Formats: sequence, structure tokens, C-alpha cells
Amino acid sequence: MTAAVPAAAPAEKPALAPFTLFDFLLYAITVFAWSTSWIALKMQVGVVAPEVSVAWRFMLSAAVMIGWVAVARQRMRFSWTDHARFAVQGALLFSTNFYLFYLGGQVLASGLLSVVFSLASVINLVMAAVVFRQGIVPRVAIGALIGFAGIGLVFWPEIAGTEFDHAAAVGLGFCIAGTVSFCVGNMISSASQSRGLPVLSTNAWGMVYGAGVMVLLALANGRTFQIEWTPAYIGSLFWLSIVSSVIAFASYLTLLGRIGAARAGYATVIFPVFALGISTVFESYQWTPVAMAGLGAVIVGNLIVLSRGRR
Repeated sequence: MTAAVPAAAPAEKPALAPFTLFDFLLYAITVFAWSTSWIALKMQVGVVAPEVSVAWRFMLSAAVMIGWVAVARQRMRFSWTDHARFAVQGALLFSTNFYLFYLGGQVLASGLLSVVFSLASVINLVMAAVVFRQGIVPRVAIGALIGFAGIGLVFWPEIAGTEFDHAAAVGLGFCIAGTVSFCVGNMISSASQSRGLPVLSTNAWGMVYGAGVMVLLALANGRTFQIEWTPAYIGSLFWLSIVSSVIAFASYLTLLGRIGAARAGYATVIFPVFALGISTVFESYQWTPVAMAGLGAVIVGNLIVLSRGRR
């Protein structure tokens, strides 16, 4: 997963600064955790309402994060202004975006969810240009067009066949909206780091508020807070809460602060490949030459967008 750097964010480290061993470790953890999160998300879809599953996920994540912050003896008391920032970040980064992907996951294969999400790196830069008036160079525009064309090719077998009905189109729309929500949340997270707010504490409060948003949504929709007592649901809940949320977000946002958004964003280029591989094994995802060409286009588009051009 990737993040955008707002205009107020600190300058990134020099492009030629080498990765340290710790950077490589953070990168590997992030790619692994988020590559496996999509199949775990699919295991959550079914009996339990999506907003309830997201609420359970981040209530557990928030409890673990608060314990982590306590052990690390980091601060948990902040101003009301900071809490407002945490609340918005939690609503975007730790609730709404996942809720939208849960809705999309009801009709789309898990690997396809990850491919849509890989466009976060493109959306980040486009959003930065619109919100912060940062110009988009032709290379970025070309990469974005290639990436979006690749998404169309990946989904073309479903679009051309009978499987891509109205529900699938709506599911794709949910996933795109969830990706946009994630990108906005990452802008806020990057701005928080630029103000010197600690990553662990920020995540802990963000998860608290994110879980609260889903609880309120579940109550408004008249949902019951049930749990599906099956190994698949319980196992995926703990995996998503601990590995894909607590560990992955701590690793990624720390990496973001160390190497900058551009290079950290390469994670979104890599994990769709692994996620589609997992989907092939566990969901019998059928590869076609068009889908493979589309995945290649998505990767190429991301690489073009995230590269710095001639050095």
C-alpha cells in the first residue's frame, strides 16, 4: 500500500540514498502482510455484515496497538486538534476504505481487489496535483493512463463475458472508492508525521476512531455484532487484525517516514503479483493472455509513475 506526500510534508531523502537492511526488512514485511490480506478479507465475506467485520478487526487491532504503545512507553495524550486529525485519519484509513473493499469483495476475486488497490500510487500523485497544485509531468500522465488501461485489461475477461454484471461493476466502483479513501488517509498520516507525531500512537488512536466509525455504522444499519465461529473467519480476523493491520501499518508508515512516499510506493507494484498468485491457488482464478497483459501494464504504469525520470 502506498501513500502520498502533501506539500507540507518534509522533503524526501535523496533519491540515491541506499536502502539499509532495516529498510529492506520493513519493505518485505509490508509486501508479505498486504499480499496475503486480500484472501483473508475474502474469508470474512459472507455471514457477518462487512461493517461488523471491520469493527471487530480494528477493535482488536486498537487493543493490540494501545498495548504496544504502553510497552514502548510512547505518549498517548494529545491535543483536541490532534485527536480531530486522528479521527479523520481513522475514518479514512482504518474503516471506510476497508468497508468499501469488503463490499467489493462480495463479488470480485481477492486478487482483483489487490490489482485495483495497486492504482493507489497513481491516484496519490493525481490527487497531490489537484489538491496541492503540484504539476503532473507527461511521464506521470502516461504512466497513469497505462495503469488504468491495465486495470481494464485485467477485468476484460469478466467484462466481455457474462460474469461482469451490474453487481460486479458496482463492486469495482466500491474498490476504486476505497482506494481513494486510503490515499486521502495517507496524506493525513504523512502530514501527521511531518508534525512530529509518533507513528505507533497515531495508529493506535486512528484505529480506535476507525473502529468507532464502523460501530456507529453497524448500529445505524441495525446490524447485530455477531461472530462466525469458524476456523476460517476467526483465523482471518486475527491475521487481518495483527499482521495486516498492526504490523503492516507500523512497518509501512515507518518506511514511509524513512525513505519517502515515492520509493515506499513500490510495494503496490509488487504485492498484486503475489495476491493474484494466492487467488490462483485458493480461488481457482483463471489467467488469460489478456489478464496477464493487463497485470503487466499495471506494473509498468506504476513503475513509470514512481520513477524519478533521468537522474
